[in-house]
Amino acid sequence: MAIRRALCLSKLKTNFVFGSYLRFHRFSSSSQHSNQFQNVGFIGLGNMGSRMVNNLVKAGFKVTVHDINRDVMKMFTKMGVSTRETPYEVAQDSEVVITMLPSSSHVMDVYTGTNGLLRGENAIRPALLIDSSTIDPQTTRKISLAVSNCKLKEMRENWEKPVMLDAPVSGGVLAAEAGTLTFMVGGPEDAYLAARPILESMGRTSIYCGGSGNGSAAKICNNLAMAVSMLGTSEALALGQSLGISASTLTEVLNTSSGRCWSSDKYNPVPGVMKGVPSSRDYNGGFASKLMAKDLNLAAASAEEVGHKIPLISKAQEIYKKMCEDGHETKDFSCVFRHFYNGKDEV
Repeated sequence: MAIRRALCLSKLKTNFVFGSYLRFHRFSSSSQHSNQFQNVGFIGLGNMGSRMVNNLVKAGFKVTVHDINRDVMKMFTKMGVSTRETPYEVAQDSEVVITMLPSSSHVMDVYTGTNGLLRGENAIRPALLIDSSTIDPQTTRKISLAVSNCKLKEMRENWEKPVMLDAPVSGGVLAAEAGTLTFMVGGPEDAYLAARPILESMGRTSIYCGGSGNGSAAKICNNLAMAVSMLGTSEALALGQSLGISASTLTEVLNTSSGRCWSSDKYNPVPGVMKGVPSSRDYNGGFASKLMAKDLNLAAASAEEVGHKIPLISKAQEIYKKMCEDGHETKDFSCVFRHFYNGKDEV
């Protein structure tokens, strides 16, 4: 099939079949995968991206990075990591480029902007492009189609054209630091298999979710469930306090009963109940409420596009919007316990 030389993203009509085939892979120290790539570019050096880069360097990859934050770029330069002024320049030095960015518009700009990875060209150097940002599946699929319409500047064995994977992550900053992230991957399965050694350097688990955009879809669905779970747990614990049950006691009940969930067992929202979680440090660190609000907006937009009813998304959106409006946008999303439900610290 002929490769088109020009692609107008605004006129794309993307029709994708959502496959039901899933593949789960847990990395281990004994995992052995053939590594086709050594030169890895990374764009987006925030709380997550900077830690992911550290693990790529530790794993022995030659990494080239870019970020709009000059101070972060200087920090990586001092560490001996190569830095570049634009995404396009990163692409020229890389066989693989990974992006970890705040929003769909940022990802679109990094790929298709004036100095973007594709930069309107028909031939690019990276054979594999991996986006680990949390964005909507529709944007992922548009960019993936744009990538697939490019050629490779340098042909690789068994690699006819560049490929994009969407590979958002779960686990947060602590997992990014420890190299124990979970990747939810969408795109061609052979590209996923080729990417495994790279993902392995940053994570513990990967799940192949099917075609392009399915990784992004899995991520926003996961975060929807996480938001609703946190709201339900916070509401129950605050109600329990009002009824005279201590949060510690009710947490023990929940975690040995049918109400047990990640929000109660691993990420308890009540200050004083659990050590090492954001609620134990005044809700600092963790997953910001403004990011949860963003992800809920992505879920709502995706649900609207396919005509799905969203009563819980709508309520969760309303609550996290209020959290941000009330000045708690940078606090961990579990702060709803204190700032929405008026829950009390465990003494």
